[in-house]
Amino acid sequence: MTKSARPLGERRESEKSARRRTDSEPEKRAGTVGRALERFSLAATEWAGSSWAFAVALAVILAWALTGPIFHFSDTWQLVINTGTTIVTFLMVFLIQRAQNKESKAVQLKLNEIVAAIQGASNRLIDVESLSEDEIRALKLHYAEIAKLAAARGGILESHSIDEARARDEEKHGSKASKAR
Repeated sequence: MTKSARPLGERRESEKSARRRTDSEPEKRAGTVGRALERFSLAATEWAGSSWAFAVALAVILAWALTGPIFHFSDTWQLVINTGTTIVTFLMVFLIQRAQNKESKAVQLKLNEIVAAIQGASNRLIDVESLSEDEIRALKLHYAEIAKLAAARGGILESHSIDEARARDEEKHGSKASKAR
């Protein structure tokens, strides 16, 4: 049956499914490329922070310095190290920023989980990093006021954390903790 001989509704469905297949192929490829780039950048970040990376960088600089007299400390000799360090610095900026972004997101998620899990904690702080600067300033003023109240009640240097930790442990585990002491 030719394309024109098929009913109009059937042709439209066939065209839609063909479009869906072709639309998703670039997404799959982009996802695959993205995952490959992520794995590569993670490996490069891990390696760049290693002792071996420092040793390689030091060896390159020493080799460059030692070849100075051979090349009579020419402009080309200087241009080689300048170009090399510029390229490495340019790439490292993106690797460092990527690592920092990922680390920041992971820390924020962990903090969100802690805030969500603690009874009595303000849920306003969950996802606080996505608030505007004005909203963050308002929250800061709110907590500064709480700190003033705490300072007025007792010394700001006083620690309640051990007592509070014991009380929370008692709440969670009941008399088991009392028997262990």
